[in-house]
Amino acid sequence: MLLLLGALEGLIGCFQYSRALGSFPVGAVAFAVAIGVTCVLGAWGMRRPLGGLMPAVGWFITSFVLAMGTPGGSVVITNTAAGKWYLFGGAACAAAGVVFGFVRWAPARTGASRRGGLRPRGPRPGAFGTPNPGASKPAVPQLGAPSSGAPSSGAPTSGAPQPGASNPDASQRGAPQPDARKPDL
Repeated sequence: MLLLLGALEGLIGCFQYSRALGSFPVGAVAFAVAIGVTCVLGAWGMRRPLGGLMPAVGWFITSFVLAMGTPGGSVVITNTAAGKWYLFGGAACAAAGVVFGFVRWAPARTGASRRGGLRPRGPRPGAFGTPNPGASKPAVPQLGAPSSGAPSSGAPTSGAPQPGASNPDASQRGAPQPDARKPDL
């Protein structure tokens, strides 16, 4: 969407760049600044440099394709002061917006997070198959525990140990207990 936004800004700017106050090309300068601001806001919104690069790419493609002449000799962006302000000023502003996005929101190269501290190694808490220490454990029926009288759906009714249920005898002997939070595949 940001690529299309940049292309749309380039399309509108190519036909409206010649607006002027006196001899100063206000339209060209305004559209050049607009693409720079769009690049910065795109990078800020996505918190990634790619968010600033996409509008610039769309603007460059649209503006420079429309600046090329046709075999008949007609052009959309003329070789005037306003045309130069629009093309070169817009290219400079888009490049500045992209560079700002890369400097501000690029991932850290040293391994340290931009928010401070080091990132922990290993899987993220709460990822599939890893325990999440902050989450509450699901209720697992215990063997020999009184029940509400109604058999639970899908629960074995024999005296065999259930997968994931803790075994009080095994915990007293120091044997490892199965982890109740790991899903069965």
